[in-house]
Amino acid sequence: MSGYRNIRCVIAFDGTRFAGWQKQRTGLTIQGLLEDAVATMTGEQTVVHGAGRTDAGVHALAMTANFQTASNIPCTGFMKGLNSILPDDIRVLETCEARADFHARRSARAKTYIYTINTSPVQMPTSRLYAAHFPRKLDALAMKNAADLLVGVHDFSSFEATGSRDRTQKKGRGAVREILGVAINVSEDGHLHFEITGNGFLRHMVRNIVGTLLEVGELKKTKNDFAQILAAQNRARAGPTAPACGLFLKEVLY
Repeated sequence: MSGYRNIRCVIAFDGTRFAGWQKQRTGLTIQGLLEDAVATMTGEQTVVHGAGRTDAGVHALAMTANFQTASNIPCTGFMKGLNSILPDDIRVLETCEARADFHARRSARAKTYIYTINTSPVQMPTSRLYAAHFPRKLDALAMKNAADLLVGVHDFSSFEATGSRDRTQKKGRGAVREILGVAINVSEDGHLHFEITGNGFLRHMVRNIVGTLLEVGELKKTKNDFAQILAAQNRARAGPTAPACGLFLKEVLY
């Protein structure tokens, strides 16, 4: 829009008490609070576009967003001002002026998510909101070998939650996405960290993949089973949805 600036932000948030990123008719959302804060500063009603939608209880270390404004408030002023208005569980980490055609979602090339699992017999209360508790022995190597099958271009219908997209649309990419990389690591404190980078993700896709990989880790399913689940394009074949609390949006790549 002529005469408007395009402000790009990087935002971190603890998603525990929110109904997700996207503004809704009911429920507290990150997008809704950001738009209210921008309106307080500028007097303008504007849309804050996020790089993607996160579900209730999901966290972000670096969500990219952008909004249009006619205000002459400097970028550093926006960062300080927004952080003074927003609650403590949402922080603006960076602000800068972007090109007019930059869009946080449409300009993104890929996203990286991390999922953390606590395998200890008893979970510390301080980690319960940021790691899923799975107090069972897991074969991390078996999980890694199965997860490697995700890399490449696939139809991920088997890991897609209901309501992820309009299935009546004939155009578009459907459930096809490209996974660029997958890693599974075990830290010294017994936490298992799953990291996945892709050019797009379906609703609950990462959590459904993790839930299925946990069955591989328990040796309930094999690598071949996992391959068949991926090929089946049938959500009923995959494992349960892992809890939201373990999932973080790590970064958005442009």
